[in-house]
Amino acid sequence: FLYLVAEFCCGFFVILILGNFWFLAVLYLLWLYLDWETPCAGGRRSQWVRSWTVWKYFREYFPIHLIKTSDLNPNHNYLLGFHPHGVLVAGAFGNFCTGPSFKNLFPGLTPYLHIMPIWFACPFFREYIMSAGMVSASKESVSYVLNNKGGGHASIIVIGGAEESLNAHPGSLTLNILKRKGFIKMALKHGAYLVPVFSFGENELFKQVANPKGSWLRNVQEKLQKIMGFALPLFHARGVFQYSFGLIPYRQPIHTVVGSPIPVKQNLNPTTEEIDQLHALYLQKLRQLFEEHKRNYGIPEHKSLIFE
Repeated sequence: FLYLVAEFCCGFFVILILGNFWFLAVLYLLWLYLDWETPCAGGRRSQWVRSWTVWKYFREYFPIHLIKTSDLNPNHNYLLGFHPHGVLVAGAFGNFCTGPSFKNLFPGLTPYLHIMPIWFACPFFREYIMSAGMVSASKESVSYVLNNKGGGHASIIVIGGAEESLNAHPGSLTLNILKRKGFIKMALKHGAYLVPVFSFGENELFKQVANPKGSWLRNVQEKLQKIMGFALPLFHARGVFQYSFGLIPYRQPIHTVVGSPIPVKQNLNPTTEEIDQLHALYLQKLRQLFEEHKRNYGIPEHKSLIFE
């Protein structure tokens, strides 16, 4: 859905340039120049947009659920690690950018979903995603959110990133996380409590063309991902009136389980050893969260997370 909206916004901007309304495009470019840093400074959310009725139907389609396992004290700031990426991160968008679920379960906390900076270069689309509560995934943006002295801010980062979307096959439990330690360093520098989040059902929404590591398709996808900054998984699901082929996601329930917070003491200059130690603890808590809840959401007993 977001990809379609982005394409529409870019197409509309091209129409303005090529049509008789080029002056509006010039004015918008001026606005874009003046407003360029906003996605790195907390964004510009709109409760009206976040409460659109269409999001209610979006969440009910799958349906999408947010599961609380522990209280999060609003006197602290939090960094929530979201897993897995899936193809379109539907659980993260549905739970943290729409509806009242997060606010009701975690009163006093304001969620910020961090996404790739490239999306904020898309004319008009950037205004739309900021209004939903999305901000840049740059270091400056994460620091801005977690630097709130009074607490009450929650950064949500999809740890596996675009690379992990290439593993988003039904039944896949592979997470790209062993080399991803930047979020750990950010948590230490700001004293933000770490919270593992696992979204059961995220990888079941689409079927992806087979792309095992080492295959020509995977090699092409990885090269394009390094060049463009985002991955291009070749996926399909159902159509509007039939279930055999299309781009509409399958109706598979998504249960996004928010784990217990890991207390983090602020350390402005953490050593490599301290980062590795906290990273290992985070992996332990993430695995524990998955094992405690997998039976509730149809994961076989013998299945476990695979960290790469």
